[in-house]
Amino acid sequence: MIYKKYTKVFAVLATAAMLSVTLAGCSKDSASSSKQETANWTGKITIWDGPRWEENGNKYAWIESQKKAFESSHPGVTVEIVQVPWADMNDKLGVSIAGKAWPDVAPVDISGNGVNAAFLKQKVLEPLDDYVTADDKKDFLPNALDAYSQDGKLYGLPGGMTVHGMLLNLDLFQERNVEPPKDGKWTWNEFVDDMKKLTYDKDGDGKIDVYGLSTYIKNGYYESWPFLYMDGGRPLSDDLTKFTFDSKEAEGAMKKLADLKNIPVAPKEMGSGDVGGTWKAFSAQKNVAVEPWATWAIQAAQKANMKNFMVAAYPSGSGKPVTIGGVGGWMMFHQDDAGKKKVVADLMKQLTSTEQQVVTAKNYSVFPSRKSAVDQNPFADNPQMQQAQKLTETAVMIPKQVNWKKIDEAIQSQLQLVLNGEKSPEDAMGEAKKTVDDLLTK
Repeated sequence: MIYKKYTKVFAVLATAAMLSVTLAGCSKDSASSSKQETANWTGKITIWDGPRWEENGNKYAWIESQKKAFESSHPGVTVEIVQVPWADMNDKLGVSIAGKAWPDVAPVDISGNGVNAAFLKQKVLEPLDDYVTADDKKDFLPNALDAYSQDGKLYGLPGGMTVHGMLLNLDLFQERNVEPPKDGKWTWNEFVDDMKKLTYDKDGDGKIDVYGLSTYIKNGYYESWPFLYMDGGRPLSDDLTKFTFDSKEAEGAMKKLADLKNIPVAPKEMGSGDVGGTWKAFSAQKNVAVEPWATWAIQAAQKANMKNFMVAAYPSGSGKPVTIGGVGGWMMFHQDDAGKKKVVADLMKQLTSTEQQVVTAKNYSVFPSRKSAVDQNPFADNPQMQQAQKLTETAVMIPKQVNWKKIDEAIQSQLQLVLNGEKSPEDAMGEAKKTVDDLLTK
């Protein structure tokens, strides 16, 4: 009986083992077949892009070269480029989503704040975690990668960064015997002391001709905002559900900035929406020593023949050093075919590779979001861009809130009143809160 019992058990185990081997073989063959099917996908990928730097009169030359290279490395795959002006990009994408005719890949402008919150809410973007290795993720600057992440998933790949920094007219610093901030860093008190020295009557007529600082307030522009962040204030809570620009840290920073006009180390025009006039005062009239600007202004100053200027960080307060940046990159829209999804991801990785980030940095005057590209020192012959590139590590992005455009308008209109001396920060942010709280519930 015992012999029969063990014989029966052995037979059952043997049968189970054979079945396990058979199933494992089928599973392996199935996985191999699936990988092969994915690897062998052929067809058309549609990519949208905006104009970039010009080559032989063509501002789409770079994306066309990428198309050619990708088609060469992926036989049977064709890449269709749709040229879209940057100003029209988000609206056209919105229309395409409404009509369920979205592209496979679309870009985020370099001044953007990462993955589009509205597209995430509409669930039309593909997560990319399965196609990006852990080592690859480590190569991206954390704040750049964070701009394309939501709820622990990666919904895009960053290609380049912009940053806001302080431009200093060193001719005026030398004229007033003021030492520029060491390593481009200064505290708020050091900054104010320098602005006082840089504000003076140049022609001796009893009136101030040169001011230390000027900036402006305008919807969608954030040159003044790092001042408001310096003590730890932020417009919204981390989970984007609460208005927080009415905190003592934020309102205190607003008062510090507004008070610069009363000292006075800033002209009465500071805080208006006059972008052109503010830039002209710095670059052409040269009657303002320091102004905060986004990355584009570095190249503009160089073209304006301002040879003696430098880039510095915003003054630091009680919070960590901070500035505001933008992160351009690429998003993948919903795909039904797993094979195509992998190939589209391959294209996105090519566009954001170390090699292409170096090319983009040198030609498009944006900063790499990959550490390996930064290590190649693409701005070796451009000290101002080198100085600004250091600021990318402290850059934070504008909140990825679906209604941010309207929230921004509500805040900026009140900030103008603060800098014009028409409202206290407390009253202004109290008014902004009413509008923003309503928008946060929608």
